[in-house]
Amino acid sequence: MESRAGGPQATTPGQQLRALFYVLSPSESAFRTVEEVPDYVEKSIPFFVAFIALEFAVSWIQKRKLSGRINDGICSLSLGILSRLPDVLFRSVDLISYIYIWNNYRLFELPWDSPWTWYLTLLGVDFAYYCFHRISHEVNILWAAHQVHHSSEDYNLFTALRQSVLQRYTSWIFNLPMALFIPPSVFAVHLQFNLLYQFWIHTEVVTSLGPLEWILNTPSHHRVHHGRNPYCIDKNYGGTFIIWDRIFGTFEAEDEKVIYGLTHPVNSFDPIMLQLRPLAHIWNTFWATPGFCNKLSVLFKGPGWGPSKPRLGLPEEIPVITGKEVPFNPSVPVYLDCYAVIHFAVIMDLYTELLAAVNMLSQGTVLLRIGFIILSLACLGLLIENRPKAGILEIIRCLVFMGAYKLDYFKSQFSSLGYAYEVLFPLCAAFWGI
Repeated sequence: MESRAGGPQATTPGQQLRALFYVLSPSESAFRTVEEVPDYVEKSIPFFVAFIALEFAVSWIQKRKLSGRINDGICSLSLGILSRLPDVLFRSVDLISYIYIWNNYRLFELPWDSPWTWYLTLLGVDFAYYCFHRISHEVNILWAAHQVHHSSEDYNLFTALRQSVLQRYTSWIFNLPMALFIPPSVFAVHLQFNLLYQFWIHTEVVTSLGPLEWILNTPSHHRVHHGRNPYCIDKNYGGTFIIWDRIFGTFEAEDEKVIYGLTHPVNSFDPIMLQLRPLAHIWNTFWATPGFCNKLSVLFKGPGWGPSKPRLGLPEEIPVITGKEVPFNPSVPVYLDCYAVIHFAVIMDLYTELLAAVNMLSQGTVLLRIGFIILSLACLGLLIENRPKAGILEIIRCLVFMGAYKLDYFKSQFSSLGYAYEVLFPLCAAFWGI
């Protein structure tokens, strides 16, 4: 295979679509250097939108109901944006740590253009993910980050995008053994493919895939993983393959109706609170628990642990599921749902424009835009919960946008929308003021 030079390689729509299902061939996705590896995740955003729309349509045809709710969907998308914001400022910690080990400690070098290296990395990345994923459920301090992904009481493609900001800062450790012999460019491809594959399995519209259920992680298997029924707890950790769960005894087939979410629901759509409240709970429990060893156990044993309990807690303490559980769904006026959808679309416009222009912006402008996106996501979370005084924070947000936009710190991807924003935000500030 010839060496490929230059920056990230272009991918065709067909290749990008197949990347979502991990069916690109080694010859299509082998690169000599990390710099040549496409950003498959960013380029998949249009496909995420298209598949979410398709899921809504199929769900309506199958069940005469939509597959999600506005409040939960906006919350999931907000958490997805938050999880990607660190990448705007610096390269992924997964790659930084991996490249450091490769440059300084590798034992030998497998050929970057060999299909055998490609398939070995596929297995290696997925096994590393299984190990990390399982430990994230069994170690309380890691669960505090990972629980964000499980906090939705819906199960749809929105849920796939509900990710933790903090989780990536622990997952990188599990990939480092591969850095001793697998080139970073090959690892960078499979790290993205493993993540993308897990998007489409977050759905209820796909029931069974027949014989593939024995090998692959499928929507049915992953529904079990997201359940809070007692039979679902701590099962089916695989990313792409389900074989690791079958080997290590953590597999469970889908049986009775799955009730989704955490065993103790969070009951909030505030993306900032969802990220931070579990850490605050651990902090308070740590100081309230007597004894140094017990304090360490609060951090490093399971989330259900307590003094005199086994490491992972007592199964009988898992709340009973009746099948009649009602998801958290505060009542808000229809106009507020419409307002949230419109302003979330504005945030998406600003976010995607930031991704496209980040290399041409000053550090101060980048930080200002990131700060505004975080403020906006927090405001929308409070509004769709109909929280008191959320309107006051929204007035401040609108005024900040107006000032920054006039000073040319914010831009839309589409010049025609700029004029619309100049009208929209003053009207919204006036509305909440009244």
